[in-house]
Amino acid sequence: MILLSPMTETEFSAHMATAIPDYAVDMAKCGEWAEAASLGLSQKDFDTLLPSGFATPDHYFYNLQDATTRGTVGRLWFGVRERGGVRIAYVYDILVFTRYRRKGYATEAFRALESEVKKLGLPGIGLHVFGHNPGAQVLYQKLGFQPTNMKMFKRIT
Repeated sequence: MILLSPMTETEFSAHMATAIPDYAVDMAKCGEWAEAASLGLSQKDFDTLLPSGFATPDHYFYNLQDATTRGTVGRLWFGVRERGGVRIAYVYDILVFTRYRRKGYATEAFRALESEVKKLGLPGIGLHVFGHNPGAQVLYQKLGFQPTNMKMFKRIT
């Protein structure tokens, strides 16, 4: 079982130090950004989303802790955002550390997230998944997430 433990500001800073470059790599990999510009664009996106950093209102940052060992197995960041005129939870980042993957931690993290979302009185959870991450797509579908739109691209050589 997973516990959501609020991050400290120091943990948040450490997470952002990897989240920003990781997002840059993903955006370049999917072809949205040129690799050379991706790090700067990623930093700009994060600065826009989190103008007050850790203290930005309506953003929640958690460590994923194994309930038995109390060891940190990953991180979760979600915020409150509007969708169709309704405030919902939106998962900006979920990370299960490599050595803990494929052990059910992500599934448990989403169950814990659902409890937090209910406490906040929000009616649903949204997220984005990259096309080059089929494992996450399968997980999200198993958890009951439904696609709401898709971008597609065909490379012509």
